[in-house]
Amino acid sequence: MRHASERDELAAHLAGLIASRLLDPLEILLESDLADVRERVTTLSATMADQLLDHNEQRAARVAIRLVSTLYPSDEPFRPTATWWATPLGQIVVRLVGHPSAESVSYAEAGAMLGISRQGVHDLVVRKKLERHPSGGVTTISIQARLKTRAAALLRAQQEEKK
Repeated sequence: MRHASERDELAAHLAGLIASRLLDPLEILLESDLADVRERVTTLSATMADQLLDHNEQRAARVAIRLVSTLYPSDEPFRPTATWWATPLGQIVVRLVGHPSAESVSYAEAGAMLGISRQGVHDLVVRKKLERHPSGGVTTISIQARLKTRAAALLRAQQEEKK
């Protein structure tokens, strides 16, 4: 598992999303206080954060997909904004499943996914560290691969520090 601060930040983010996108509207609709449900959501958010950050990537991907499907329901493909990718959930989703509905994204979106500038994305494309999509932009698979490579390098560095 990763650092406790990353887990805590993700758990708080998930609890806030679930509250604002599901519980708040339900409280308004039912004209009822959902305090017990909110407590359960806080506990469940911590459990989901653990699962998302666990080394079992298949389970983590299923949790990520379930969250996106539940929190952002639509008949249209999920097209999050560039700022969404910078959120804790966005960072987990891109690392685990890539973009849920696109083969390529703009340099700005790629930058948000990677936490770098558009110019930084351009430099990575020129250096062949990211793959340019034939129709423009950057392939989401190359972004996901880059993030996994960075995560693996960070994990190795953390393990070396412990020795």
